[in-house]
Amino acid sequence: MKVLIIDDDHLVSQGIKTILEGEARRRKDDIVICATGSNGREAIELYDSHRPDLVLMDIRMPEMTGIEAGRIIMERDEQAKIIFLTTFLEDEYIIEALKIGAKGYIIKTDFAGIYPALEAVLKGQRIFGDQIVDRLPHALRKDSRIRDLTGLTEKENQLIYWVAQGLSNQEIAQQMSFSEGTIRNYISSLLEKLNLRNRTELAVYYYKNLQ
Repeated sequence: MKVLIIDDDHLVSQGIKTILEGEARRRKDDIVICATGSNGREAIELYDSHRPDLVLMDIRMPEMTGIEAGRIIMERDEQAKIIFLTTFLEDEYIIEALKIGAKGYIIKTDFAGIYPALEAVLKGQRIFGDQIVDRLPHALRKDSRIRDLTGLTEKENQLIYWVAQGLSNQEIAQQMSFSEGTIRNYISSLLEKLNLRNRTELAVYYYKNLQ
């Protein structure tokens, strides 16, 4: 598995590289750091040349932000897996990261959580740090496209969003701090409320109304 690291702070990118390579050796995992870069433009160039399995990328960088670079990468390759590493908890960054299809958004100072996040994303999951999850209700409430979903409660807005992102009931339960059974009941009620038949139609409903 090839991982690309992008951060404008060379010490940070090298520190993350050292941590990941050390953990990969300890676990005997087939994970290598194929390259590092320092801004969004380099991220795009390095992605095109190395075609990594996963990108760990900062957000605020010179020349081009991680969000802008991530959007371009995702437009070129819908299968791209991007985890944003950041020290910033601004709602607009969280929302934009989610909108472009980022697989994760975690605080870069949580060094112990980076490798598990990488593993989870490579297995097809989405990962958001605890601090990010705590900000999500406020961030979603501020986003006009979420707010314009008439007739739904705040929890229903959050639920339909996570379903549209492809999360399982268990993953949604973790994100929303509910039991898996509660999420299952919420989804059933939401389907009945919107006169929809299944999760696929619920996801389509989200993208038709919010995208």
